[in-house]
Amino acid sequence: MKKIEKQNQIQLIEPKQKDLTNILEFLLSEAKKKGVDQAEVAATHSTGLNVTARLGDTEVLEYANDRGVGITIYNGMRKGNASTSDFSISALQETLEKACVFAKHTAADKFSGLADPDNLASSPFPNLDCKHKWDLSVDEAINMAINCEEIALTFDPRISNSEGASVTTRVTAKAYGNTHGFLDCYTTTNHSISCVVVGHSSDEMQRDYWYSSARDSKDLDSLRQIGKKAAKRTLNRLGAKKIKTTNAPVIFSPELARGFLGHAIAAITGSAQYRKSSFLLDAVGKQIFPEFLQIQERPHIKKGMASKVYDAEGVATNDRELVVDGILQEYVLSSYSARRLGLKTTGNAGGTHNLVVPGNVSGKKEIIKTLSRGFLVQELIGQGVNGVTGDYSRGAVGYWIEDGQVSYPVHEVTIAGNLLDLYKRISMVGNDQDVRGGFRCGSLLVDDMKIAGT
Repeated sequence: MKKIEKQNQIQLIEPKQKDLTNILEFLLSEAKKKGVDQAEVAATHSTGLNVTARLGDTEVLEYANDRGVGITIYNGMRKGNASTSDFSISALQETLEKACVFAKHTAADKFSGLADPDNLASSPFPNLDCKHKWDLSVDEAINMAINCEEIALTFDPRISNSEGASVTTRVTAKAYGNTHGFLDCYTTTNHSISCVVVGHSSDEMQRDYWYSSARDSKDLDSLRQIGKKAAKRTLNRLGAKKIKTTNAPVIFSPELARGFLGHAIAAITGSAQYRKSSFLLDAVGKQIFPEFLQIQERPHIKKGMASKVYDAEGVATNDRELVVDGILQEYVLSSYSARRLGLKTTGNAGGTHNLVVPGNVSGKKEIIKTLSRGFLVQELIGQGVNGVTGDYSRGAVGYWIEDGQVSYPVHEVTIAGNLLDLYKRISMVGNDQDVRGGFRCGSLLVDDMKIAGT
């Protein structure tokens, strides 16, 4: 492996929270001077380093320094918003003026406006431990990427090419304030390492990848773990076969299971409900999943990738049980969508915060052992999901299972069904949760699914 030399130290400019709060205070003060009914301001400043190495050479070296501020004003139930990346006083004043002008040309909406003051988060806020700066020199990042790729390329002679290995670190400050008196700023970090390689066997080529991401660089997988797993996943795909059309149990790997269940979350958002564009319309209180399945929201997990003390409009976040014993308990609502539905906000403006699905088995290996035949999905292709009807049809790549063991790789198949039926056929969820994102779910088994092949 290449020796890491501490040269070319580029210090990332850590975003200053005070700069953002000063901007918010200025814009909110100016908005009040203009006599607007209500106003809210959100500002972000993010800096980062991204390095990609391919075949031993540095292919990408990027330094990011992104910032922006957006203001929304409400006058007579009319809404106007504008944004800018220029933090000068004149640009901020111009942006506010544009928001005021835009509000004059929008239709009045009785459901618009800030979150109710009683719902806003209040200090002291819990420490979510989401800021862990990674003091990484350019040379260190380059050599880490080169070494990760080298581990994958030298793992087996059949690994013949690479699409590169990347190392990324980012620090982001976010601030939000409104004319109800709420104003806060916090900083988070996000670090990742990834590797993509290509394998060959006779006249066949396959590619696959692996990555690790975390708030704290100490929680990342090692370069060896990432490189070896990328290589193994690629080699396992060599010799892929087509199969005849059939019905069989289907296992979704953890990184795909969260997307499979994510269609349900999209269907229970307030916007999907009030627009009546959901296959789970008016589904609160109904049995959507089997009795063993629970979906929880845990916004305050330390170092969680979607941890938040408050949502995008300052509403306090709290632990929630979205699905209990398979029955939907609540929708996912912002203040606006809640008003449209005659309900109360659930603190989900901007999305959900660390969804968790507890398992009823240890993981993928245990699930595989229970099957006499089945299909393990490792990659999904296309966007064949209808959020209104629940019809589901995706191209898939994975492995055929025989007698409780992975038998051979499979490609060029389509898995299909209707989500209302498929969700009720879930019989196992593993505890092998993927914690790299905001939806923590393990391997998932659907007892019976259409698999279209040759």
